[in-house]
Amino acid sequence: MLKISPPTLSDAEALLAFEVENRAYFEQWINARANDYYSASAVRKSIEGATSDKDADRAYQYLVWLDDTIVGRVNLVSITRPYFNKATLGYRIGEHFAGRGYASEAVRLAIHIAAKELNLSRVEAIVRPQNIGSMRVLERNGFVAFGRASRAMHLHGEWHDLVYFECHLDEPGAAPAIGPGKAEWTPNSI
Repeated sequence: MLKISPPTLSDAEALLAFEVENRAYFEQWINARANDYYSASAVRKSIEGATSDKDADRAYQYLVWLDDTIVGRVNLVSITRPYFNKATLGYRIGEHFAGRGYASEAVRLAIHIAAKELNLSRVEAIVRPQNIGSMRVLERNGFVAFGRASRAMHLHGEWHDLVYFECHLDEPGAAPAIGPGKAEWTPNSI
């Protein structure tokens, strides 16, 4: 069963292995992390930062697990309260797990947490238009495109357009249901 849970220090070794294994795959779509990120101490520091962000209501990071294997990550960042009660969604699924519906499930779980646990009203996401799979993941989860920015992201020496998506969580039926036989989230604490 697929589940998401906040990273803990006990996840550091598995998380580092996941990031190293998928580094080149992820860097097709996003700017590269610094080389020094790919060490046990840097990953532990990143997990500590995620805990601090969660405690301060700035961001919520989750690991996506299939049994005892990390298959991805999903994050709610740039939490903006009051007045807006929104976050920006980000996610990534490892290369060997892509195309199996895990991204859609992970996003569904994160949206459920955003609505039911974090009391957010809106979640936004940004995607390069070439990333058709990612746009489908968002659309499956109730996101709607609301704008496009030309030449907004510099990646691999070229400028790329970005498509902006939104999901309103305070609309009836907006938060996905979690139930028996479905994926689940685990509220681990560090």
